[in-house]
Amino acid sequence: MDDQRFGAAIRSARIRRGWRQEDLATRAGVSESVASRLERGHVESMQLRTLRKVSGALEIRLELLPRSRGADLDRIVNARHSDLTEAVVSWLRSLPGWDVRPEHSFSHFGERGVVDAVAWHAGRRALLECEHKTDVIDSGEVLATVDRRRRLGSEIVAELGWEPATVSSLLIVGDSDANRRRIARLAATFDAALPDRAATVRAYLRDPDHAIRGLIFFANRLPGQASNRFATARRVRRSESRRNWR
Repeated sequence: MDDQRFGAAIRSARIRRGWRQEDLATRAGVSESVASRLERGHVESMQLRTLRKVSGALEIRLELLPRSRGADLDRIVNARHSDLTEAVVSWLRSLPGWDVRPEHSFSHFGERGVVDAVAWHAGRRALLECEHKTDVIDSGEVLATVDRRRRLGSEIVAELGWEPATVSSLLIVGDSDANRRRIARLAATFDAALPDRAATVRAYLRDPDHAIRGLIFFANRLPGQASNRFATARRVRRSESRRNWR
């Protein structure tokens, strides 16, 4: 955790609400001196419980992200995203007319990145860019990334020899109660940026004759299991992944 950045975020959130440090301290059940020290980034001696109380008062979710010098921990952290990408790619490849490339990297006049999956329908010259999220933490960053890549669509796939007539975006979110709650809380924002949902996406994938901006939830429910989702790092079989999204 970047202590100074964390403190600055707490201060900005407090000011946006029009609160004084005294107001924040009262709502969080801590002393005003604790609130002051936290905003100045002096968090090394504070208990995690205190940090969560202050963050909770501002409706900020505090998450711990472990880091390791070795590769094992990083692989574990990324396993869910890899499983989601594998399932989505298998599903899209099973649909008639679609050519899919996972983890497509690009560099265009300073714009660099990796698209989780790009799909090409030659008959309609339709490009679909897929962004995969197992957890929706920063909605602003997610939507900005999706929008930027849609604007760069033709350039992103130029090296593949694809010349799209339409460029579409699809945000594919691992199906979990937490993710559904987060998106529901920001329904107006997501509906404006990505208005198309499952029924429209299905119709598009059958015949991509126009561009879409969509959002769907994707689950890995396996035989004999009521709800085994991408909250766990389980492999998704191709035949099952095709029907487990909405």
